[in-house]
Amino acid sequence: MCLGVPGKVVEIRTDALGMNMGKVSFGGVVKEVCLAYTSDVQIGEYVIVHVGFAISTIDEEEAGKVFELLRQMGELEELDVPQIET
Repeated sequence: MCLGVPGKVVEIRTDALGMNMGKVSFGGVVKEVCLAYTSDVQIGEYVIVHVGFAISTIDEEEAGKVFELLRQMGELEELDVPQIET
């Protein structure tokens, strides 16, 4: 099943190609995410992430509800896969 997972933006930067990138926290697990589709997002705001791309913004309350539902469904285990630092 393909899911968009809510996460909190904790860092925003522009990469060498001029693409907006950032770090997003998913309940404490931080992943590198492309922010090109949500260029107006700010640190501390929440986004929905699908396959490494933030596809929309979401408010904190709704993000919490979705995250808890995904946790209950057991759909968050894949977030614990370590990432290679670049």
